[in-house]
Amino acid sequence: MPSPKIDSISWGVVTLLPSSGLPSGKDYKLHPNGGRAWDWGETGTRHAPGIQQSDVEELVQAGAEEVVLSLGMQLKLGVPEETVRWLEGQGVKVHVAETSEAGEIYNRLVEEGVLVGGLFHSTC
Repeated sequence: MPSPKIDSISWGVVTLLPSSGLPSGKDYKLHPNGGRAWDWGETGTRHAPGIQQSDVEELVQAGAEEVVLSLGMQLKLGVPEETVRWLEGQGVKVHVAETSEAGEIYNRLVEEGVLVGGLFHSTC
């Protein structure tokens, strides 16, 4: 099953296409075969240092060959080089961008049939 497409991202809300069967939410983990709300408390994620290996492992396990990591709407969420290096070591191509741009990259990859995963933070 392909990764679910994003319908829109606005401050505090990620909305997915109805066909995904997923509700709107603030932060999302999306990957081939589905997705879920991204609960930062599960891994102790904070704006600094940002997205950790433990945040992206689920995307790789779900079969993502490319991963899109959002920096937040105001670029406040970090993406440590260690996280990028770990993903690349798994053979995964990494894209890092502001959240709105990250959503556009992610949707383009879904449309191209790429097995893509993404982490989307819809506020700061």
